[in-house]
Amino acid sequence: MSSAVIPVSNRSTSLVIEVKNLTKNYGNFEAVKGISFAIERGEIFGLIGPDGAGKTSTFHVLGGVMDATSGDISILGQTPRLARKKIGYLTQQFSLHLDLSIEENLVYSAGVREVSQEQFQVRSRRYLELMDLYKFRSRLAGQLSGGMKQKLALCCALVSAPEILLLDEPTTGVDPVSRREFWDVLAEVAAEGVTTAVATPYLDEAERCNRVALINDGVIKQLGTPRDLIAALGMHRLEVHSTELAKLESALANSANRSPVISDVQEFGDRLDILTPEVAEGTAFVQNLARQEGDEQPGIIVSEPSLENVFVSTLRSGSDHDSTQTSFKFRDRAQKNSQVGRLAIGADKIGIHFGNFQAVGSVSLKVGYGEIFGLLGANGAGKTTTIKMLCGLLTPSHGEMILAGAKSDLRSSALRKRIGYMSQKFTLYDDLSVKENLDFYCGVYEVAESERREKIDWALASCGLKGQEGLLTKSLPGGWKQRLSFAASVMHQPEILFLDEPTSGVDPLARRQLWRYIRQFARNGTAVLVTTHFLEEAEHCQNLAFMVSGEIVAQGSPSQIKQAQPGKLVEIVVDNTQEAARIIRQSVAAWKVAIFADALHVALEEPGKELPTILEALKSAGVNVIRNRDIGFSLEDAFIGIVQRESEKSR
Repeated sequence: MSSAVIPVSNRSTSLVIEVKNLTKNYGNFEAVKGISFAIERGEIFGLIGPDGAGKTSTFHVLGGVMDATSGDISILGQTPRLARKKIGYLTQQFSLHLDLSIEENLVYSAGVREVSQEQFQVRSRRYLELMDLYKFRSRLAGQLSGGMKQKLALCCALVSAPEILLLDEPTTGVDPVSRREFWDVLAEVAAEGVTTAVATPYLDEAERCNRVALINDGVIKQLGTPRDLIAALGMHRLEVHSTELAKLESALANSANRSPVISDVQEFGDRLDILTPEVAEGTAFVQNLARQEGDEQPGIIVSEPSLENVFVSTLRSGSDHDSTQTSFKFRDRAQKNSQVGRLAIGADKIGIHFGNFQAVGSVSLKVGYGEIFGLLGANGAGKTTTIKMLCGLLTPSHGEMILAGAKSDLRSSALRKRIGYMSQKFTLYDDLSVKENLDFYCGVYEVAESERREKIDWALASCGLKGQEGLLTKSLPGGWKQRLSFAASVMHQPEILFLDEPTSGVDPLARRQLWRYIRQFARNGTAVLVTTHFLEEAEHCQNLAFMVSGEIVAQGSPSQIKQAQPGKLVEIVVDNTQEAARIIRQSVAAWKVAIFADALHVALEEPGKELPTILEALKSAGVNVIRNRDIGFSLEDAFIGIVQRESEKSR
């Protein structure tokens, strides 16, 4: 990349952002409460926290959009307002012009930033090629997928050659393939000296940062490298597989069974994740409890905690987050439970085309009552179109369907009352208050008058909006809107629940709570079909289907899909990740290499043959390999591998 990205005169300064005792008030409300941190040149710094923690307010001050109430903020030795021309700022709501093409958006951004024509020609082509957008440069921004819009917004921020990037939740709603490409670009520009501060609700992304600050209620709770924060937690993670998973989870949640060797329990689709300070004692305790519940030999794998474990533990410490969790009061429980295991949603080779465009080729799947089924795919794979066919909103061009026992008349009002649907775009009315939206959906779904107050109270408590029911919905942060939208879609206790990206932009603690409710509904007999871009979240599903180009290419439980991946995933810790990635990509496909701060994750199909060659190439290039080890495939690794291999086949 051209050296014009970083003016040479500024390269000598190590610290580019210094924040001391920053506060930001809105009237009597103190959003940011005296936080301090510093960011070095070329660093990727993560600001991580729940909705309303103060992240966006901090970014507004750093970007010169708003003034601080108090504190000292230095950006490249200047105030934020004076340094604005050296900052590329991506807000949560991108300022793309949807009726302009990719190239026209770049021209506009360059004009606003007074970029010369010569510089524009070099930079625009460079970044468009880097993000694989150059061949689409004449396409209107409004016709781009979510991932392409995200990458275009980053191009618009980079075209002025900023020294600093401020990214406020830049990959919310973006599929895993595009997210990985996006972060590869960030790693490349960071290696050239661009300093990046990023806020993200995705903790697997935060693990790619050099350092992270955990912020809550306007206060920084912890600050350090992801590795240091995980080590400071002092815990081990037990992945527990059991034939009596639900019983074991319930037993572990029972106060009578609580033990000091069990710090946290999180249920996923086919396993429990348990945090323990002592592996031997924790394992023995879980094995004994499993035997009491009827499983003589539970499978237990010891692994390292994640940054999400750190995040949740930090937020729970000294707070009352869990005390706000309320249980949904189900009606006709016995009748619903009697349906568990029966077919709720069935599709046999369904597909649809719009004119000459085939949106979905052939999809076959089965979802039983009481099951949580995940439908995953990259942007444009056909997930949302498929979900609209499955719930009767679109009529397939071919194939057969069954929905709640019905094979025809899938749009009947009687059938609609038995279904809940949370769309990808919020189903709420922005100009209505929180309470008015809930009242409206009670009416739409014909919730009995005698139950409405109880259901609305549950919805408000579950969303953390008790006492805030008079707020206009449009004033809520995206994560709160998502929670409210979920509550509105389930107040009538549906038999079948369709959730299209239900937790996009929701912080990890709220996401856990939402999935706790989803499991409540499934255990009560509701069939749940969910789409998501967040692959760790897909672990909550009992079964998954991966879609590529309108076809299902893989199905199974999360564990089955991960175990089916060829070869091994190897973590290589080095002293120069960008150079190491460049060298490794000379011998393996680029998508097989992902950068995580000071480490690389490399998917190798023949590790015994490929790894020695890679290590020798790194040594010859002067890259110091600190260590390497085999690690387990994540569901995201599996997803990307499956999608990329299918793409290579089609090419």
